[in-house]
Amino acid sequence: MSNKDQAMDYSKTLYLPKTDFPMRAGLPQKEPEIVKRWEDMDLYNALRKQAVDRPLYVLHDGPPYANGDIHIGHALNKILKDTIVRSFQMRGYNANYVPGWDCHGLPIEWKIEEKYRAKGKNKDDVPINEFRQECREFAKHWVKIQSEEFKRLGIIGDFKNPYTTMAFHAEARIAGELMKFAMSDQLYRGSKPVMWSVVERTALAEAEVEYHDVESDTIWVKFPVLKAKADDLSGAFVVIWTTTPWTIPGNRAVAYSSRIPYGLYQVVDAENDYGPKPGEKLIFAEALAEESAKKAKLTFRKLRPLNPSELDTMLLSHPLKGFANDYAFKVPLLDGDHVTADSGTGFVHTAPSHGREDFEAWIANKGKIEALGIDSSIPFPVDDAGYYTKDAPGFGPDREGGASRVIDDNGKYGDANKTVIALLIEKDMLFARGRIKHSYPHSWRSKKPVIFRNTPQWFVYMDKKLSDGTTLRERALKAVHDTRFVPPAGQNRIGAMMEDRPDWVLSRQRAWGVPIAIFVKENGEILKDEAVNKRIVEAFEKEGADAWFKEGARERFLGEHAKEDWQPVHDILDVWFDSGCTHVFTLEDRPDLKWPADLYLEGSDQHRGWFHSSMLESCGTRGRAPYNTVLTHGFTLDEQGKKMSKSLGNTVAPQDVINSSGADILRLWVMTTDYWEDQRLGRNIIQTNVDSYRKLRNVIRWMLGTLAYDEGENIAYEAMPDLEKFMLHRLYELDRLVNDAYDGFDFKRITRALLDFSIVDLSAFYFDIRKDSLYCDAPSSIKRKSAIHVVREIFERMVTWLAPMLPFTMEEAWLERHPESKSVHFEQFRKTPDSWCDNELNERWRKIRQVRKVVTGALELERAEKHIGSSLEAAPVVYISDLDLLEAVEGMDMAEISITSDIVITNAEAPKDAFRLDDVKGVAVEFHKAEGTKCARSWRYTQDVGSDPDYPDVSARDAAALHELHALGKI
Repeated sequence: MSNKDQAMDYSKTLYLPKTDFPMRAGLPQKEPEIVKRWEDMDLYNALRKQAVDRPLYVLHDGPPYANGDIHIGHALNKILKDTIVRSFQMRGYNANYVPGWDCHGLPIEWKIEEKYRAKGKNKDDVPINEFRQECREFAKHWVKIQSEEFKRLGIIGDFKNPYTTMAFHAEARIAGELMKFAMSDQLYRGSKPVMWSVVERTALAEAEVEYHDVESDTIWVKFPVLKAKADDLSGAFVVIWTTTPWTIPGNRAVAYSSRIPYGLYQVVDAENDYGPKPGEKLIFAEALAEESAKKAKLTFRKLRPLNPSELDTMLLSHPLKGFANDYAFKVPLLDGDHVTADSGTGFVHTAPSHGREDFEAWIANKGKIEALGIDSSIPFPVDDAGYYTKDAPGFGPDREGGASRVIDDNGKYGDANKTVIALLIEKDMLFARGRIKHSYPHSWRSKKPVIFRNTPQWFVYMDKKLSDGTTLRERALKAVHDTRFVPPAGQNRIGAMMEDRPDWVLSRQRAWGVPIAIFVKENGEILKDEAVNKRIVEAFEKEGADAWFKEGARERFLGEHAKEDWQPVHDILDVWFDSGCTHVFTLEDRPDLKWPADLYLEGSDQHRGWFHSSMLESCGTRGRAPYNTVLTHGFTLDEQGKKMSKSLGNTVAPQDVINSSGADILRLWVMTTDYWEDQRLGRNIIQTNVDSYRKLRNVIRWMLGTLAYDEGENIAYEAMPDLEKFMLHRLYELDRLVNDAYDGFDFKRITRALLDFSIVDLSAFYFDIRKDSLYCDAPSSIKRKSAIHVVREIFERMVTWLAPMLPFTMEEAWLERHPESKSVHFEQFRKTPDSWCDNELNERWRKIRQVRKVVTGALELERAEKHIGSSLEAAPVVYISDLDLLEAVEGMDMAEISITSDIVITNAEAPKDAFRLDDVKGVAVEFHKAEGTKCARSWRYTQDVGSDPDYPDVSARDAAALHELHALGKI
C-alpha cells in the first residue's frame, strides 16, 4: 500500500448510519402531506378491500354534536378510537370505522334563533320547515368542518359516507323505533314533574343536567294542625323546611317517617319580630328540634313524644289558607321512605307538581288521599316560561301586576321566592328563614338553573310487564350484567342508574328534530295501525321528518282514519332517543358493519347519556344492549387539575397543539395518560411528550441508518451470539405485552414499555454495545450480520406496534425503509416465534447487566473527573464476589459489553477504595487506563495496532475488515 493509502480517511470505510429520515420531525408541515397522501390513495377503502375476508371488528362511533370546532375532549376521544381501530386492523381484523354526528336538538336550534333575533325576526313567524332547513344547513356546515379537523388528527374512517341523525334514512328509522315502543304498549302520555329549562323552553333528561353549587333562600314553614287524635295537638303546627319557597303554592301534603321519633314542643322565648311566639306548640323530629330552634332564635321545651300513629291520622291546613280566597283544602301527612332525620325538621313539604319523590309519594297514597275526601289531581302551578298559572291562586294571572315568575328567560331568579316569603310572614306562617349553599341542577347547555314542573309529556314505562314477562328495567339490568365495562367501575355506575331511574321521558317542546310521529286522541289513546306507520316511515325515507309538518300531512298519513278524532303529536323526540337509535340505522342497516357492536367508547358522562339511551332503546326493542363492551375515558383538566374554561383562560385547543408541535405529539399525550381517569394537559405536559417523542424518533432514525446496509440476509437463530438471542427474547416479551395491552385498551402500558425499551434496552445498551461491530466489522462478520438481522426485527415490530398510536411518524419511517410500500397501515403485527423465548438466557443477561451497571458507573465517575474522555480509554479490573454474577459473566466478552478496550474479571478481594453501587452487591470496580495503541479506525486501544503492514495504524480486526472491503471493491 502507498503512503497515500495508509493516510486514508477511515471514516469512509465504516458502516456509519445513513438515512434521509430527519432528526427534526417538522410534524406540522409533514403531517398534512401524509393526510393528503392517504386521501389520494383512498386509504380507508383500500384497507376495506385488503381485509374483506377477515372477521369484522366494529367500534361504533358515539356521535359528537355538529355545532362548532372540535375541542380537546373531541381530540382525546377520536384519537383513542382511531388507535383501537388501527390496532385491530393490524392484528387480523377488518376494523371498519364509520364516524357519525348528532345533528338535531336545542343547541343548533338556539343558533338559528339567535340569528333571527339579531335581525328582529320571530322564530314563530317563520314556517316550521323553513326553520328546520336552516337548522339542517347549520349542522351540515359543521359536519364538514369537524370532518376535516378529525382527519387532521390522523383519524381514518368513512368520512365520505358518515352517519348523521338528520339523514332522511336515519330520521325514518328513528321514527320507526318510536313506533315500536308505541305498538308494544311501552309508550304513554303522562303528567309528571320533569326537569324543565325555562331558558330553553323544554323538558330535560337527567343526561342533560349537571349540578352546580348555588346560594338559595331557605325557609321553615308552619302548617297548622287541622285535625288530630289528641286534644293537646289542637293549635299546634307541623314545621317543614325547603330550599324552594316558590313551590309552597303547589304544596298538597307533608311527608314524615314512621321510623323517626317525633316530639311536641312549646316555645318558651323568641327573639325574632316574625315567627313563633312564646306559648306556640310545634312538632319536630326529636333529633332536629334543637337545631331548628336555633335557626329561629327560640327556646323550646319538650312537652311529650308523639306516636307515629298520631301523625298518620293528622290533617293540616295549608299555610296560605284564605289567601286569594283559596288554599282551603286539607293537607294530609304521608309516611315516606325518603324522609330522614339528617337535616331540616323531619317533615318534608310535598308538592307533587315539583318533585319526583313528592310525585311518587302522592301517587302511592292516592287511595288514602281520596278516602279523606281530598282531590288527588295534580295541579300545574308554573308554566313553561316560569310564571305562576291559575293553579297558583293569588300568584298567577289574577295577581295585581301580573303573575310572579320563578326564573326568567336569562336564567335569573324572579320574584316568586320573595313574594311567597313575604306572604308567609304576613300570615304568620314563617318559622324561620335563611340562605344556603347547595348543589342544584342546571342545564348542561345553557348552564342555567332548571325547575321541576308538572307537564304532560311522553314516557316509556320502565316497570310495565312486556310480552316476554320482563320489564324494560329488568332487561336493562341484565344487559348491564352481560356487558364488559372498562374500567369495571362503569358497570356499577350505570347499573345504579338503571336501578333508580324513573320512566323515560321522550318528548321535547322544540322544532328541530324527529317528531313523535304518532296520532292520539284527547284521552291519550295512541293509534295503532301498521299501514299508517308504514306511510309515515316511507315519507320520512324520501322527504325526511319535514314530511310530518307539511300541509295536509294529517290526512295523507291517516288515510281512512282522517275522519276520526286523531290528532298528530307535535312534540319532538329527545335527542338522546335519536342517538340511542344509531345502532339501528348504522350497525343494522350498513352491510359493512354488524350488530351488536364490539365496542362503544365515550366519556364517563355517557353512562347517563349515550350508553344509557342506547341500552334502553335496544333493550326495549331487541331485548339486549347494542354493544358487547363499553370503554370510558375521563375529562381533560389543566396542569393544576382545574376544569378547563374559556373564562379562566386555561383551555388547550387541539388545533394549537397540532400547529405548534404536530398531531402525533397530541396522540402521544393521549397514549401516555391514564385516560380512564381525568387527565391533565398544558404547556409543560406537552413539552414532556415532545421530549419523549424525540427520544423515540432518534431510536427509529438510528435503526433506519443502520438498516441502510441491510441486504436482507437472515441468520439462523442458533448461529447468533447470545446478545442477539437476548434481544429476541426481549421482543418476545414485548410482543406478549403489546398484544395483551391492546386487547385491554391499556395504551399507557404499551408506550411506557416501548419508551423504556428504546431508551434503556436499545440506546443505552444494545445499540451502544453493537455500534462497534456494526460500524467496523467486516462484511462477512456473523456478529455484524446477526445484529443487522435483529435490528430489522426490532424495527419492524416497533414501527408496526406504534403505528396505531403515532400513525404519521410510523408512516414516514416505514416508507423511508420501504419506499415501494403503499403504507405501514396495510401491515400486520409481526408474528414472534416461541423459540425466541429463553428465560434462562434472560436471567443470565439480567445478571450481566448488573455487573455492567457498576462498570459504567465507575467510568462515568472517571469521565466526570476528566481522567478519560471515552470509555474505550479504560481497562478496568472488576472484582466479583457474588458467585452467581461471576458465573453469569464467565465466557462473555465483558470489554465489548462494557465498551472498554480491555477488562479483567476476578473474584479476588476488592480494594477498599474500589467503586461500588449500593444496589448491586458483590461487585467492585478499580479503574485502569487501557494499554496499547489507539486504533485509527475503531478508536479501541489494542496491542496489535500495526500488525498489518498495509494498515499500520489500525488493529488486526480492522485491518482484516479493510482487506475484505478492498477485495469487494467497496474502498
